[in-house]
Amino acid sequence: MHDGEVREALRRKLLNEYHGDDANTLVLDELGLRHGTCRVDIAVVNGYLHGYEIKSDADTLQRLPGQVSVYSAVLDRATLVVGEKHAEKAKAYLPDWWGVEVALETPDIGIEFDTVQLLKTNPAIDPVALAELLWAPEAAEILRRLGTAQSVLRKPRAALYRHLAQVVELKELRDLVRQALKSRARWRGQRPPSSDAGS
Repeated sequence: MHDGEVREALRRKLLNEYHGDDANTLVLDELGLRHGTCRVDIAVVNGYLHGYEIKSDADTLQRLPGQVSVYSAVLDRATLVVGEKHAEKAKAYLPDWWGVEVALETPDIGIEFDTVQLLKTNPAIDPVALAELLWAPEAAEILRRLGTAQSVLRKPRAALYRHLAQVVELKELRDLVRQALKSRARWRGQRPPSSDAGS
């Protein structure tokens, strides 16, 4: 199995799982974290921000430690999807709150997923890293609604993210970021419509 095959099977599984819930759930490909330092293969945005990293048997685990570090700074939940070749070795790179699913190729139904480590909620999100998911105008608008001074709003985006992380509680910041992600017009086509869910 190659990455593309696993990705397509996983995306189809997620679209089917959230079929009919498109008002509250967004499924995204290649969500950039830390200004593109790395990209989540597939992200699900609903009550949580849940990222899936795929390592098929054709991949290596060379980049995994760095990806785990960045994912763990931002995401509420994270799941590693691996081929059987990497299933045991990959666990050594993961915090215990990450989920692990093994992609198995079956002759009758194609690729299916076996959960071998249950996921939990991330206990240590970095508020600044989370705020960086916002576009600068989105961050500025949130701060403007909070009555932030114009002198702060004119600062570079890095300063906006730091300020936002200081003045907004993490729980509210998580809500604001998820709301912003789901409201972006250019991503609306990636919500799980009925035609995709059944394909």
